[in-house]
Amino acid sequence: MKIAVLDAATLDFPDAAWAAFRSVGELVLHPLTPNDPAAIRQNCAGAQVVLTNKVPLDAATIAALPDLRLIGVLATGFNIIDAKAARARNVPVCNAPAYSTTAVVQHTVALMLEWTNHVALHDQSVRAGDWVRSPRFSYWKTPLRELSGRTVGLIGFGSIGAGVGAVVHALGAKVLAHSRRRQGTPAWQPFAWAEVEEIFERSDIVSLHCPQTPENTRFVNAALLARMKPDSLFINTARGGLVDEPALASALRAGRPGSAALDVVSQEPMRADCSLLGLPNCLITPHLAWASEEARRRLLDMVLANVKSNLAGTPLNVVN
Repeated sequence: MKIAVLDAATLDFPDAAWAAFRSVGELVLHPLTPNDPAAIRQNCAGAQVVLTNKVPLDAATIAALPDLRLIGVLATGFNIIDAKAARARNVPVCNAPAYSTTAVVQHTVALMLEWTNHVALHDQSVRAGDWVRSPRFSYWKTPLRELSGRTVGLIGFGSIGAGVGAVVHALGAKVLAHSRRRQGTPAWQPFAWAEVEEIFERSDIVSLHCPQTPENTRFVNAALLARMKPDSLFINTARGGLVDEPALASALRAGRPGSAALDVVSQEPMRADCSLLGLPNCLITPHLAWASEEARRRLLDMVLANVKSNLAGTPLNVVN
């Protein structure tokens, strides 16, 4: 059996880290596969198992791979796969749920704390000699905030959204949440379920933690952003495609919301003409919230278990 990994370099591990996969079959590691149908089909050719992080597998590609028996996603989100087309071919699509929950919760809260405390700004100020020249023992370049007493609105309340909610609650924030299925209401208070529009209106911080689907693509639009408070923060550590980026850029220029902190954009790697690039009130990190070493190792272990279980006829984490 042949296992083809289309973008192994995204995990940034040496080949030796993949050794356990070689006990299952012939392993072919492609560091990066261009987003080109011909290149994708070439690198998948003859493989019964295809593993991908961000290389898309559309209906035409799946149809052109007669040997394909399993698609494994090296991530939780699987919007890069035409899952319906795979199901029509009786090809399971497996993801890796919750491997990065701790890492993404941590990064999301770090973005919030950068908004409240401006750690990087003040480190740069000290490095520039401002403290050496200061007549005062203490100074700040911009007003500092506390999370305590503020309202944090979470769109999506799965493991990551709930994790963020628990942390900000511990720091004294009030939590609003929206979920398609209102399950898992936390015991701590204050907490309330709310509709999306209400969350955008009432929250000091709005943070996205929902999967991207055809129905919610670019749902964060000009009308929704206009509901936000002038001094509020918009965070996206989920999927860039959830946001109408030109609308967000315009909203930030208008000061509603006052700031944004993003770990994802609609096209990755970021394009030079991305409308959000260079905005002074938009902090952007390069899709690294998931990428702690611990999370990446959990991911490899989970994907290997998916492959073994599906080949044994006891499938795990099938999303289609």
